[in-house]
Amino acid sequence: MRAPAAILKQMLDLKLENVAAQSAAAPLPRAGTREWIGLAVLALPTLLVSIDVSLMLLALPRIGADLGASSAQQLWIMDIYGFMLAGFMITMGTLGDRIGRRKLLMFGAAAFGSASSLAAFSTSAEMLIVARGLLGIAGATRSPSILALISNMFRDPKQRAFAISIWLVCFMSGMAVGPLVGGAVLEVLWWGAVFLLGVPIMLLLLLTAPVLLPEYRDAHAGRLDLTSVALSLAAILPAIYGLKESATHGLHTVPSLAMLIGVGFGVLFVFRQQRLASPLLDLRLFANRSFTAALGSMFGMTLIGANMLFIAQYLQLVAGLSPLHAGLWMLPGVAGSMIGLLLSPFLARRVRPAYLIASGLLVAVIGFLTLAQASATSGLPDVAIAFVLFNFGCAPLVTLGTGLIVGSVQPEKAGSAAAVNETACEFGFALGIATLGSLGAAVYRGLMANAVPTEVPQAVADVARDTLAGATVAAASLADPIGLLLLTTAREAFTSGMHAAALVSAVVLLGVAVLAVSMLRHVRPLAEPQPEPTLATSFGPEQAAA
Repeated sequence: MRAPAAILKQMLDLKLENVAAQSAAAPLPRAGTREWIGLAVLALPTLLVSIDVSLMLLALPRIGADLGASSAQQLWIMDIYGFMLAGFMITMGTLGDRIGRRKLLMFGAAAFGSASSLAAFSTSAEMLIVARGLLGIAGATRSPSILALISNMFRDPKQRAFAISIWLVCFMSGMAVGPLVGGAVLEVLWWGAVFLLGVPIMLLLLLTAPVLLPEYRDAHAGRLDLTSVALSLAAILPAIYGLKESATHGLHTVPSLAMLIGVGFGVLFVFRQQRLASPLLDLRLFANRSFTAALGSMFGMTLIGANMLFIAQYLQLVAGLSPLHAGLWMLPGVAGSMIGLLLSPFLARRVRPAYLIASGLLVAVIGFLTLAQASATSGLPDVAIAFVLFNFGCAPLVTLGTGLIVGSVQPEKAGSAAAVNETACEFGFALGIATLGSLGAAVYRGLMANAVPTEVPQAVADVARDTLAGATVAAASLADPIGLLLLTTAREAFTSGMHAAALVSAVVLLGVAVLAVSMLRHVRPLAEPQPEPTLATSFGPEQAAA
């Protein structure tokens, strides 16, 4: 006969298993009208920030002429925003967990509106660079706060996935309408007006957020460790700078040193987080299998973002389209992305996210293989079809991966999780630009080394061998048939570089698909009961989700 203690232990274990089963099967609270209206409020700053990049590209020539900005200053006007955005993302995500996501979003909105006004009325390039830097810091409050609020407002996985897809569609819509809005504004107003577009939107957010958005924060969060903030900035800013510089000017001493400095401070940052009772970044997040696998998949996908630049250059410099017509040829791809983003949450109700993500990535791989077949003379349809396929195919990962990242951790850690996701995507995109951009440039320069006609003057030939843009300008200065021959040769060399980048991207996405299937297949379809994240499932082995 077993001892009474053993019998009691068995009864207790059975009781705990029943409680766990009931907890896992209990339906999560569903969002109501207030939450969906609140989502519309959160979509406003998302739409604005996604428009920002295209607006700046259109306004930069006028800014340079009006403020007398040098080429280096114009580069900083463009890049300082992204540097500050990436650098402060983790800090702002953790700060939102501590003081409240709604409060941080409102502080950020007020700061963004003020910095926008400062940028609009800048009287020097230096003043505009400072204003753009402040805009980046204020913008860093946006994505972590918004994603964390969405995660908190929409606890039901089906609703949360659909809410995230709507938020992402707003982001894509901003990218699509940005050139149209910017062109219309610059047609009738001065360049500063593009910054003032955000002021009324931020005022509306400040007025409606207290009424429509609930407040969430970690009631047990400790103080903000300023040393960790400094270490995170010292790690992220040099690394991002080094990646961007190596993408633009090649891997030489300065960007290499910057990246090494970033890695060094990154190691110090990790060591400090392991020792703190209230770290800036809780490294236990990475013990969550769903979180880590989804984050790795998102990082791998953003690596291939550099193909956007290849396609944009192909449309304008190879196919010879105007910026407006190039934008029109890219609209089907934007539409494909929107359809995929909205469709994915519904398909994920019956299909495990891992298999849906992997299937979508295989569609994206077909898109890259199609891009690798596009010719320099008649490849426009191939490029357009490829753009549709990989935008549509990547949509399930974007929607479901983001949902897994913010939904697989405890609600009080959602801001930190969202910040890590955004920072990883910034690094992935910058690394992709540096690597794939360098690969394309290497192929181009290798093919152009001995392909320039001997009749071309040496100085002109050197410019043509560097970039396709340089070859286009050089060809325009030469009489036909030499100019036409140089341009045709350069276009074919660029297209070969694009092919190489597309093939590498296909291999990367195949690897991401394997990662998703192997690491995320335990995640159930969204229609099935999902376990509520707890300390055990968020920061330890995920037995409950298996």
